[in-house]
Amino acid sequence: MLASLVAKRLVTGMCQAVWRPAFTGMVSSRGYKGDAPDDNKADLIEVPLPPWMEKTDEPIDIKRRRLLYESRKRGMLENCILLSLFAKRYLNTMTDSQLQQYDRLINEPSNDWDIYYWATEAQPTPEVYQGEVMEMLKEFTKNKNHEQRLDAPSLEYLDKETQ
Repeated sequence: MLASLVAKRLVTGMCQAVWRPAFTGMVSSRGYKGDAPDDNKADLIEVPLPPWMEKTDEPIDIKRRRLLYESRKRGMLENCILLSLFAKRYLNTMTDSQLQQYDRLINEPSNDWDIYYWATEAQPTPEVYQGEVMEMLKEFTKNKNHEQRLDAPSLEYLDKETQ
């Protein structure tokens, strides 16, 4: 009987939130309310981010290193892989103008999913981010050569480039 109860629970309730008693009644132990139509978003906390400011007096070699680091350390794995591989391929050959475009693209939007959706063309790119670098990123994202892109590149290639 216990086995059938467990099987039934697995089949019917696998994706449901687990409920536990609390002082004010029953609450979900997951804590995420989602985008339900009746969600008033009263529990939503928005953390303000400082505005992006271009570093105009930054030496180009420092800018490339910073952008490489920022390409590798993203808020989501998909962008860590995509942007770090893109940076490995193009960062050292980018002009000052392209570096500025790339800097703005990866640092001004507050949501990494936006960058991902623009690069994969799942959503239209806002005009302010449209440009030569965004077109390069979109082409790179198409992966026409069917490269295996499962992880960010190792940093060994940096040692070879500086020697």
